[in-house]
Amino acid sequence: MPYTVDFHSVSTVGLESSPVAAALAGLRANEARYFKNKYDHEFTVEPAADAEDTIEWVHRILREERDIEISSRPLEATAFQVENIRMAYVFYESGLSVNVLYTLDDTGKRAVGFKLSDGMEVPEELASRFKFARQRSKLAGTIRGSYFTIKKEY
Repeated sequence: MPYTVDFHSVSTVGLESSPVAAALAGLRANEARYFKNKYDHEFTVEPAADAEDTIEWVHRILREERDIEISSRPLEATAFQVENIRMAYVFYESGLSVNVLYTLDDTGKRAVGFKLSDGMEVPEELASRFKFARQRSKLAGTIRGSYFTIKKEY
């Protein structure tokens, strides 16, 4: 069942099995606030079992661009379009969030972003490949993030 993320009242709904559920919920709420403020978009997620196409699209990009396989189990995902940008998010049990920003015109930005919830270790599959910058968030505590640019067409 889809869940519209409320960034005024952070909830762990759908993320309860994560060892960093509260921090992951804050990270998810931080994303919801961003899209509401910038695009007036309601950030709605669905359980991984209902979002297989989105998860496969994200995993395909990770595999084909950088030969990355995320070892953690996906808990939730979402895909939507704002203006001419296709967005996809996958939230993992470990506390990792992977997002794909894919501008639909050929001249736009296309990238994969990684965000680590407060309190989680850098996943082994990402540790040797990326450096993570820190940012503070009222909703999520300390978020560590990194990204790479997408080269191919998806």
